[in-house]
Amino acid sequence: MKVLVMGGTQFNGLALVHELVRAGHDVTVCNRGKSKADLPPQVNRLVADRTDHEQLKTALAGQDWDCVQDITAYHPPDVESITSMLEGRVGHYIFASSTVIYAANSDLPITEDDPVDRGPDQNEYGLHKLLCEDILLEAFTSKGFPATIAAFSMVFGPHNTLRDREQRMFVRLLQGRPILVPGDGSTLLQVGHVEDQARALEQMMGKPSTYGKRYNLTGSGGTTRHNYVATLADAVGVEANVVPIPHATMEALWTGALTVGSGEANVGMDVRTSKPAKQSERAKLLLRRFQIAQLVQHLAPNIHWWDQSTVFSIDRLRTDIGWEPQHNLQSMTEHTYQWFCDTGLDRSATYDWGLEDDILAHLKA
Repeated sequence: MKVLVMGGTQFNGLALVHELVRAGHDVTVCNRGKSKADLPPQVNRLVADRTDHEQLKTALAGQDWDCVQDITAYHPPDVESITSMLEGRVGHYIFASSTVIYAANSDLPITEDDPVDRGPDQNEYGLHKLLCEDILLEAFTSKGFPATIAAFSMVFGPHNTLRDREQRMFVRLLQGRPILVPGDGSTLLQVGHVEDQARALEQMMGKPSTYGKRYNLTGSGGTTRHNYVATLADAVGVEANVVPIPHATMEALWTGALTVGSGEANVGMDVRTSKPAKQSERAKLLLRRFQIAQLVQHLAPNIHWWDQSTVFSIDRLRTDIGWEPQHNLQSMTEHTYQWFCDTGLDRSATYDWGLEDDILAHLKA
């Protein structure tokens, strides 16, 4: 197939480009041309800033595509502009969305038909992904535009641009730091390997059964926080020094009833049940919750409470395209840690441990 990848030089896009080339496709990437990447030599490159719609229109002029894989659309105008340009010129359009769109749900696993969150707890990223989906689904319904939505969830693997996930944990373990685990460590999280997800995107292409649908795209199942830490520690070759944060302390940190160190002023409200706080206070609280969520990977802390498991069904993908993840947590960790060491990040990566040290000091006190 003749395939255009919007992006294609970082993490998900880079893994996808390599998978597409491996599978024998004719691949072109379109981006601003500012990111260096190890692209296969046969990959064509178009240079355009997609937010400059005239520039993008010029870059894409005169070409049709069997499939467009859009990895870098984050705002509704991104999708409105490119779908308008591609109408009648593309066989299939695949949009990279996110599982942050889903509302909190205790009925697991969360499926594509479960409720989404468009309320005040949703952030701009999640809301804009939903608005992009709305545009695509309306275009499919009204005009037959061949769109498919792939909702990514906490992608794990080499070249991850979100350094506060597995890479931060590798460095904690290498430095022998205490590993702060919220609660009893039994909360479930779910990660998927970047190369597994690239295979899924390749297998979707040109399949009419996927048009007009959303697909959760992640690993095969959930794992506890304790198992996550233990698996990463095994890959590093150390024993994790796990320090649990008691339930009451986590509740106080999460609600803003407790601040530590140089944290912002006490917000003093329960986000799950309270009336909306002042925007400035709310923004400070949500920022702190995102920082606390970096202790062990946790999806969308603006929506999912600190002790709320988040696991997604991938059965729709299995049924419609026959895809199955090849990696489990152990294999994806070993693969990623090898890359981490090969690139020298095990020696050069640095982090600010201030918040963690403040929490440790509070627990000792």
